[in-house]
Amino acid sequence: MRTARFTLDPAFTVGTVDPRLFGSFVEHLGRCVYTGVFEPGHPTADADGIRGDVLDLVRELGVTAVRYPGGNFVSGYRWEDSVGPAEERPRRLDLAWRSTETNRFGLSEFISFLRKIGPQAEPMMALNLGTRGVAEALQLQEYANHPGGTALSDLRVEHGDKDPFGIRLWCLGNEMDGPWQTGHKTAAEYGRIAAETARAMRQIDPGVQLVACGSSGRSMPTFAEWEATVLQETYDLVDHISLHAYYEPLDGDVDSFLASAVDMETFIEDVVATCDHVGARLKSRKKVNLSFDEWNVWYMSRTQEQVSALDWPEAPRLLEDNYSVMDAVVLGSLLIALLRHADRVTVACLAQLVNVIAPIMTEPGGPAWRQTTFFPFAQASRYGRGEVLDVRVDSPTYATAKYGEADLLHATAVRGEDGTVTVFAVNRSRTGPLPLDVALNGLGLTSVVEHSVLADADPDARNTLTEPERVVPHAAEGTTLDGSRLTSVLEPLSWNVIRLA
Repeated sequence: MRTARFTLDPAFTVGTVDPRLFGSFVEHLGRCVYTGVFEPGHPTADADGIRGDVLDLVRELGVTAVRYPGGNFVSGYRWEDSVGPAEERPRRLDLAWRSTETNRFGLSEFISFLRKIGPQAEPMMALNLGTRGVAEALQLQEYANHPGGTALSDLRVEHGDKDPFGIRLWCLGNEMDGPWQTGHKTAAEYGRIAAETARAMRQIDPGVQLVACGSSGRSMPTFAEWEATVLQETYDLVDHISLHAYYEPLDGDVDSFLASAVDMETFIEDVVATCDHVGARLKSRKKVNLSFDEWNVWYMSRTQEQVSALDWPEAPRLLEDNYSVMDAVVLGSLLIALLRHADRVTVACLAQLVNVIAPIMTEPGGPAWRQTTFFPFAQASRYGRGEVLDVRVDSPTYATAKYGEADLLHATAVRGEDGTVTVFAVNRSRTGPLPLDVALNGLGLTSVVEHSVLADADPDARNTLTEPERVVPHAAEGTTLDGSRLTSVLEPLSWNVIRLA
């Protein structure tokens, strides 16, 4: 096997990682909230019904911005239903997931959950621009953020929340380009209501940070045209435009699945080009950044059949994908793609946090455990803070049906404030190890602190209720730093974290 190579030099960087790149997503979907985050009566639950075992894992995962309450759910969401005494909140039909929403967990409970995670966790609130509009958005903003002295802010205080929620980051709807979305709109219709909502919200608080809906996928027939039309209306009013992408092996095409990040990087670059084209056309020096606020491995082809069979249950078991080692390697590669574009991707949310296509699983009344995908995210969040170095690989390739020739090596590197460097690398080969040679210029590094690898002789190995620690990262052997040269051999189908000091 030919050696894969790249060079690291502090003079060549991509950008600084925004902590929000390690965000996640809590939607009222399946068991993400009920028996996931929130389960009164669970042995570990606190007085507010928040599961302590889940809180511990969320802290370990290292999530930052958490998007809420959807997702498709938000396009039928009435925020008033989710506040006040829980026993007085109405039950509603959720059209998005054919379920019954009890509203026992609402806005106040969500903010309390984030505060328990720690100061690194901030709310990313999605607004319903499907069945509602400008007035309701302003009402929610006043209820959540105004200190007091108005009807809605005083109502929040009456409900037991004296301090404002301080929500800075807001999504102007969700996937409004999708025909499946309640209140689906054309680009022109959505661009208009998004601009009106943004303008009004900035009258209350000029410092709010707003995300306009981009395409719900690169494969949408209106992709790029949608972004251009929406941004023509909202360019000077918003800070981000959203991207959503999910990946699975279709028709047994594992080789293309392993190269999913090729599509993600192309998606990012296409949206950046569209944003900058609109900016140029408007003669604006402003740069609109990207919010990749839904991304994951998701076996979506199974979903429609599950949802259509539902008859309005409460918190059904939906989208509970059990992830393999191969899935975790692909997820690690998607993380690498986000880091490689940290100059423009400044928010990203792994969808979702618990039970629903999630890194954390729970059993009602029972334990919580880490899926295989937990480990790449937790390691990237912990060690991927700082300046992303420009990595341009010279790698052997392999053939894929969807993306042509793809590199076997997918890699990036992040230099921390203390001068340490962490290399994140994926070997996409299913059949053989991949020798790696990295030239280090001007970084002053002298030792390999750790080389952690997630791989297994069985690429289908998984963590389950009965075997919650079947798959965990292990230490690699033989990785050396000799002067200005790092050498290693990456195991087949592996996610690698190499820390240098």
